[in-house]
Amino acid sequence: MLLADVVATSRVVAATRSRKAKVAAVAELLGRLVADGTTPDPDEVATVVSYVAGSLRQRRTGLGWRSLGSLPAPADQPTLTVTGVHEAFGSIAALAGPGSQAARADAVADLFGRATEEEQTWLRGLVTGEVRQGALDALVQEGVAAAGEVPLAAVRRAAMLAGSTVAVAVAALTGGEEALAGFGLEVGRPVLPMLASSATSTAEAMAKAGGGAGTAGEVAIDTKLDGIRIQVHRDGDDVLVATRSLDDITARLPEVVEVARSLPAQRFVLDGEAIALDADGRPRPFQETASRTAQASDGRVAVTPYFFDLLHLDGRDLLDSPGTERLAALDALVPEAHRVARLVTADVAEADAFVARVLAAGHEGVVVKDLTAAYDAGRRGAAWVKVKPVLTLDLVVLAVEWGSGRRQGWLSNIHLGARDPATGGFVMLGKTFKGMTDEVLAWQTERFLGLATSRDPYAVQVRPEQVVEIALDGVQRSTRYPGGVALRFARVVRYRDDKRPDEVDTIDDVRALLTGRAADPEEDA
Repeated sequence: MLLADVVATSRVVAATRSRKAKVAAVAELLGRLVADGTTPDPDEVATVVSYVAGSLRQRRTGLGWRSLGSLPAPADQPTLTVTGVHEAFGSIAALAGPGSQAARADAVADLFGRATEEEQTWLRGLVTGEVRQGALDALVQEGVAAAGEVPLAAVRRAAMLAGSTVAVAVAALTGGEEALAGFGLEVGRPVLPMLASSATSTAEAMAKAGGGAGTAGEVAIDTKLDGIRIQVHRDGDDVLVATRSLDDITARLPEVVEVARSLPAQRFVLDGEAIALDADGRPRPFQETASRTAQASDGRVAVTPYFFDLLHLDGRDLLDSPGTERLAALDALVPEAHRVARLVTADVAEADAFVARVLAAGHEGVVVKDLTAAYDAGRRGAAWVKVKPVLTLDLVVLAVEWGSGRRQGWLSNIHLGARDPATGGFVMLGKTFKGMTDEVLAWQTERFLGLATSRDPYAVQVRPEQVVEIALDGVQRSTRYPGGVALRFARVVRYRDDKRPDEVDTIDDVRALLTGRAADPEEDA
């Protein structure tokens, strides 16, 4: 398939706000891969699916805005194929050592010199994460289902268990529903973690999560640790530790590996958190946990794993089992010292007292869980509901203003954006310079100058890549910002290098705070 076909579909998808039209365009493109009845090249299918979702298949290429700032004259006619482009980026990503910078520049000139003007623009966006077309992964899953004439639920479940849509697209397009059913939980292959929606109070969260039949309103209330999410797989002596984004960090966390090997089972998959604690057992600042888990242990800061769910145990998959069964199995496998503190209750007063103890111990809040619910990998719904004492949002930085007075010479006031699922872009909600120490100001000045797309004496426009956690007192209607809402008393809690821009809160999430109604998780699909 020509790259020009993908670019044309991307243009169609970007030109409409209709979800139905977007899905139809993606399905039509994917349908061409199997139109003649022959078995398509799996590598080509994977590349087309990845590209139409706006992502390279390579995690890193060594390319950025600066390396793509000056491009050769474009080609007159489209000749590039998606497979050829993927191979070219693979070669670029493999360059290393002396002379690699010059070799990379030559490879970029060769690739982009064979691209038309429209292809050059699109490829630049693909490399920098700036393909703003609204074809998010969930939309592509719908396109795969339509093109393969298979149930969307089967595609979603297979993608969750495989860890990506790309991995199941070939099966959907060539083997149908039967092939998709072949994707199950596999020890050693991380699955997308189950996510939680939000509530502003324990009572609200319990009402939301406690609707399961036969529970008499009882819910599980787990302590929410301020660590990093980990998924631990053990198969005999082999242990894998993965992050929420499915990155392998096993070598960095020998403490977690040691705990996993000490448990009385040979094969299991655990969901939990890793956190750095002080001598009194209280959580150390999140930055210390994040820094420690980003590199191999140097012996100075240790992390402790705490687990709150069990997805597989010695040949038995527990994904579809109710929470009561999974928790019972978890308690039998993992000693209390490595389990997240939990309360099971239907009493709001008892729950509030538990939350008070959690907060007094220095933890972030709680997650209220439906005891009848299965483990819904990769989804955010009403079965798990997080409650924090302070309302927070994960947003993306769109621009930064130069400071004045004491902050002269530093980038200070950040412009904040929520994700718009309809367009694939971001909607500005306001600005803040609150909560920034001198260290943060120095860090963000360097960080955002590196992400700059344009600058003037007043502000620097940046690529929307840096996620920031913002605390706020609420939201209010506003005609000043395009989303119709603005943040009230926003302040920086921390920068989140463990989250991607496509994971930030949506404009629908923010608007829902006007009424206190949680956004429908399916609207954020």
